Amino acid sequence: MSDIPSRLNVLLDRIDGGLAVSLVAADGIPVATASHDSSFDVEALAAELLTQVQAIADEQRDLAVGEVNQYSVSTDRFTILIGRLQAGYYLLLVTERGSSYGRARFELRRARLLFEDDLG
Repeated sequence: MSDIPSRLNVLLDRIDGGLAVSLVAADGIPVATASHDSSFDVEALAAELLTQVQAIADEQRDLAVGEVNQYSVSTDRFTILIGRLQAGYYLLLVTERGSSYGRARFELRRARLLFEDDLG
């Protein structure tokens, strides 16, 4: 897991408008975070949004439509994406509103493979 902070920084730098990215455990507590903007509380954001994602994932499982792999929320200031990784971890990505949503989604899918060895 020692490579994770540098991998988070690389991931964040690959996304124009990327403000913060955090590796979050299933309990909602960030394990490691990289940030270009300290104007928001990543810890509180991770805890709140992960609770919502897990509730939605439970509902989707009950409906037998499959696992939730990504979840996003757009506000008037930010776009926030959460991507599920293996072993009960998630990546939380915060971007500026209007940044490339497609690129952010692609990088989250790519990160799933990049973090596989660290978390497996």
